[in-house]
Amino acid sequence: MNFFDASAVLAVLNDEPGAQAVLALFGEGEGEGDVVISAANPGEEIANLIDRFVTEADAIEAWNHLPLTVAPLTRAVASAAELLRKDTRALGLSLGDRCCLALGRAKDAKIITADKAWKPLKGFRISLIH
Repeated sequence: MNFFDASAVLAVLNDEPGAQAVLALFGEGEGEGDVVISAANPGEEIANLIDRFVTEADAIEAWNHLPLTVAPLTRAVASAAELLRKDTRALGLSLGDRCCLALGRAKDAKIITADKAWKPLKGFRISLIH
């Protein structure tokens, strides 16, 4: 199972470096639930597209074509994400980032990101795309 951070998904949506690596990982999913994103991230990605002058409808349509399963935020995951704030504040991680990390840790999943600031984090299975 792979959990994707918003930065990795945005690499695909914006045709940025690392997009091909993410698409390859999308293709590795064996079934529904193998390619996952936190429920905290889609809004961030859609807003990023709109900020790039994509219409709201086109941004939502582009996002809906991605082969992602959206993982809900439970009370336990939300609490775990907030407990990460102290250790990640200096790295500039957002709430969406921390939710991704908390979900990935809870599922013992590989966490895919383009955000190099995550590199020093310990206790997570992080894979940086290039």
